[in-house]
Amino acid sequence: MTKPILELKAVNKSFGPVHVLHDVDLAIRPGEVTALVGDNGAGKSTLVKCIAGIYLVDSGEIRFAGAPMRITGPKDASALGIEVVYQDLALADNLDIVQNMFLGRERGPAWAMDEASMEQAARETLAALSVRTVKSVRTPVAALSGGQRQTVAIAKSVLWDSKVVLLDEPTAALGVAQTRQVLDLVRRLAEQGLGVVLISHNMTDVFEVSDRIATLYLGRLVAERPAKELTHSQVVELITAGRSGDIGLGRPDAVTI
Repeated sequence: MTKPILELKAVNKSFGPVHVLHDVDLAIRPGEVTALVGDNGAGKSTLVKCIAGIYLVDSGEIRFAGAPMRITGPKDASALGIEVVYQDLALADNLDIVQNMFLGRERGPAWAMDEASMEQAARETLAALSVRTVKSVRTPVAALSGGQRQTVAIAKSVLWDSKVVLLDEPTAALGVAQTRQVLDLVRRLAEQGLGVVLISHNMTDVFEVSDRIATLYLGRLVAERPAKELTHSQVVELITAGRSGDIGLGRPDAVTI
C-alpha cells in the first residue's frame, strides 16, 4: 500500500466546551480519492479547516510525507502543497480565468505583471487536466456555468505544485452533465498522483470516484475502508448511527440492573 502523503493522528479540536473532533486518525495517500462523509455537524468542515491551517488543532499530530508538521496558518498548508476548494469557490466574478487562477500570487513585478506567462501557465494547467469545456482562459468568470466555475477553482488549486487537494461538495447544485465533468476531473487529479479528499453528501458520486471512504460521526472517525468493501446502506448506517454491523463504533455494553 502506498505510504500516506498526509496523516492525522489523534487530532482533537474544541471550541470552548464543545468538543468537535475526538482523536481523529486519517490517512491520505497519493493517487487516491478519499471520500470524507458524515452528517451535518459531524465535524467535516472543522477537520478540513484544521488541515488547511484555518484552525489550530488542540492536540494530536499532523504528518506530511512522513514528517511531523505544525500548521499554524493557511500559508503553512499552501507551502506544503495542501490546497482547499471550498463550496463557495472563492472566485471573483469580475475577473477572467487567468486573473482568478493567479489571484494573490501574480507573476512579475508589481508595476508590470507577466500576463503572457500567467496565461500560458493557465492554459497548460487546464490542458494537463484534459479540460475541454473552457473555450478561452480570458473568459470572465461571471460568464461561466457552474461546472466551468468548479473546473476553474480545481485547476487553480493544482497550479501551485499541489500534493493534496481537498474538495468541499464540488458537485453541489450542478446538473447531470456538469457533475460528470467535475467527477472526471476529480479522478484525473488522483491519476496525476495527488492525494484527493472529496467531501460529499452524494453517495452516488462517492462510490463512483472514491478509492476509500472515511466516515465521521459526531466528531469521531468511525470507519475508513476501501470503497469496494462497503455498500451504500453500510455507509448510510455509519453516517447516521456510527456503526454498521461490526464496522464502526462498538455496541454499548448492556446495562445491568
